[in-house]
Amino acid sequence: MTIDPTRPLRLGFPVKVMGVPGLKSGDTRRWQKDPHLKCSLEHLDAVLDYLKKVEIDMYRLSSDIAPYATHPDMPQFHKMVEESDAELAAFGRKARELDIRLSFHPSQFVLLNSPNPELTRKSIWDLSSQAEMLDRMGCGPEAVLVTHVGGVYDDREAARARWLDGYEQCPEHVKRRLVLENDDIRFSAADVLWITERCGVPCVFDYQHFWCLNTERLELRDTFEKFLATWAEGVRPKMHFSSPRTEMRELKRKITPKQREAAMAGKGRKSKELTKAPVKATARVKTVLVPPIWTGHSDFTNPFEFATFMRMVDGLEFDVMMEGKAKDVSIIKLRPDLLRFAPDVAARFGIYPADADELYAEERALEQGVSSEEEPDVDEGGLVESPEEELA
Repeated sequence: MTIDPTRPLRLGFPVKVMGVPGLKSGDTRRWQKDPHLKCSLEHLDAVLDYLKKVEIDMYRLSSDIAPYATHPDMPQFHKMVEESDAELAAFGRKARELDIRLSFHPSQFVLLNSPNPELTRKSIWDLSSQAEMLDRMGCGPEAVLVTHVGGVYDDREAARARWLDGYEQCPEHVKRRLVLENDDIRFSAADVLWITERCGVPCVFDYQHFWCLNTERLELRDTFEKFLATWAEGVRPKMHFSSPRTEMRELKRKITPKQREAAMAGKGRKSKELTKAPVKATARVKTVLVPPIWTGHSDFTNPFEFATFMRMVDGLEFDVMMEGKAKDVSIIKLRPDLLRFAPDVAARFGIYPADADELYAEERALEQGVSSEEEPDVDEGGLVESPEEELA
């Protein structure tokens, strides 16, 4: 898949489908039930059909679609990628026929800059497995593995340099697909550009992270252009976009027996906490409302913010992974919003006035409700037996 300047830009989402109930992003059974990549691919085949139906042409695969494939204590799962060669080839072929761009975003516990050599080795194994899956799918260079720099470990410069060491240890099939993303609290866009200047790894620009961490006060368009320039000629870059959460967060807090006794005796201290409802004197738990954390992603994308960004980077070619927590539903809502408020931006994504009736009907259908199954909302992996706290 090479850059076609006549092809509209893509909009994609990560992992979990929310628009219809029952569509799974992989085999989530525990190891005792012998989960397998082949089962994940059966689930994902239905996801591809859904993406085609709703005309979404970019999708991030869960990093757990090959369950326990790199678990050091479960060798019975280590050959599942090889065992699924035919199924991976068929899946990749179908994705190409449907013109759907695929990617992975390995778990937050995949760290190339860990001071622990064993964790770095395990991380490279994880990356190798996911790169191998994309290779067996027959994906082109646009199918990438997105990773972050990792932990600071009390020494930012040493941590950046150690990432370069980890990168050099990666096998060639990983280096062909690995891309590096700026994050929101540890390594800025400037840090990522410092690294790519030394090893040539392509960079994925994250819009919300850029605003959360830009102590160097870089200018947005100039920085974005530098990120796009790190990609190989003929391969369309991708970027991440999300709006910050603005609503109050609800936190459950326990009420101690001492606090409860005082409240029942009418001697409780007046609290400045904002609670969702009045707290009864006999209550054991209260729901406290607290301000948002700006690094958190909103459910939906603010169309005015997105349109403003797209106009700031007018003339540049890239695909957009939308990271709203409403997943595919956030895109189904965004498309008619763009047509309504920013038709010039909508046209860049192949959305035109002739599509209005269909898009508005999809938007109205959302009023009927969407799937809200109780499963982990994790974009970057989550099937971890005993994660090490390595992001210090």
